[in-house]
Amino acid sequence: MNHNSYQLPIFAHMRKKIMLLGSGELGKEFVIACQRLGQYIIAVDSYDHAPAMQVAHETEVIDMLDGNALDAIVEKYQPDVIVPEIEAIRTERFYAYESQGIQVVPSAKAANFTMNRKAIRDLAALDLGVRTAPYRYATTLKELQDGVAFTGIPCVVKPLMSSSGKGQSVIRKQEEVEQAWNHAMEGSRGDVREVIVEGFIDFDYEITLLTLTQKNGETLFCPPIGHRQERGDYQESWQPMPMKEEHLKEAQEMAQKVTSALGGWGIWGVEFFITKEGAYFSELSPRPHDTGMVTLANTQNFSEFELHARAVLGLTVPSIKLKTNGASAVILAHEQSNDFPEISGLEELSTHDNCDYRIFGKPVTKPYRRMGVVLTYGSSPVEELTSKARTLADTVVVNPTKV
Repeated sequence: MNHNSYQLPIFAHMRKKIMLLGSGELGKEFVIACQRLGQYIIAVDSYDHAPAMQVAHETEVIDMLDGNALDAIVEKYQPDVIVPEIEAIRTERFYAYESQGIQVVPSAKAANFTMNRKAIRDLAALDLGVRTAPYRYATTLKELQDGVAFTGIPCVVKPLMSSSGKGQSVIRKQEEVEQAWNHAMEGSRGDVREVIVEGFIDFDYEITLLTLTQKNGETLFCPPIGHRQERGDYQESWQPMPMKEEHLKEAQEMAQKVTSALGGWGIWGVEFFITKEGAYFSELSPRPHDTGMVTLANTQNFSEFELHARAVLGLTVPSIKLKTNGASAVILAHEQSNDFPEISGLEELSTHDNCDYRIFGKPVTKPYRRMGVVLTYGSSPVEELTSKARTLADTVVVNPTKV
């Protein structure tokens, strides 16, 4: 939907032109949140009909790793705000945009650092002294073998640039090192051909701590979110994650230390391993987090997408309050299709109390691709809500259009 001649009303001083770089399901919910606040959105991705494009005012299809193409659309639209949603972007260009007066979310430094695991890990572990797993980097199979010797087995291997667990694997014996290297290269996004190998943390559970930094300088935290992964990708999440108060406080202090060093306004998905000794910093995303889709179940007074939109616009959020327990479970595709799939089972799903769903509208399916999410909520324990969400999600079938 292109309206290139559209001019924003001069009286709409709060209406900003926001360019979203990456237009997946998280971006879609962010666009909806911005639309409800009266904003104007240009959605950009590497393919047409991406989820966020379906609800934006204007769309562009480019290779966001092409710096010249990125410069061209910034020049074309002259956005007030640039919001990155994915890793595979020529983020070093953001410094120039920021110097031109364009607001980069959360900041040019944050976007540039966090799009690459190396920069953010070194910032946390070396510069800020935040507790992390032992780690090494590798640009070759030989360097990975040396890194494994340093961290010990078991260990985890991840591409420096990837998302949603792509290319991640656990090495449990020496014979798996080469396989892990090849898997990481296949799952790497962008043009960074490097991996991080981390010592395996004997953790009790993982959490996502959604952290909100604001224009007024105040940092707020959402109730912690627990999650389960398969193939490096989240399958279920629940809120709140029951945990010791001292471990939560430690995680909050770490999250505030890292986000403060990076600067800017917005929601951050900060991931931690929680052990008997306390919290270990794992990763950080400067945007809404996939596990945070549980907040679409109205578990909080604002969803993570509404929080992000408000922070981006400089609107103050006085507090974040838990309203109810909730859980989410993903709906997965299992076959390849190059056309919009049909989704069956939603009629039955709709008969259940205290549940909802979102279908993302992705135009292409492939095995294990996330196509939607089921949400459950209420006063029941999160374990029960999560089990219910998983059971209901498994009844929804993605019927591919045959190639």
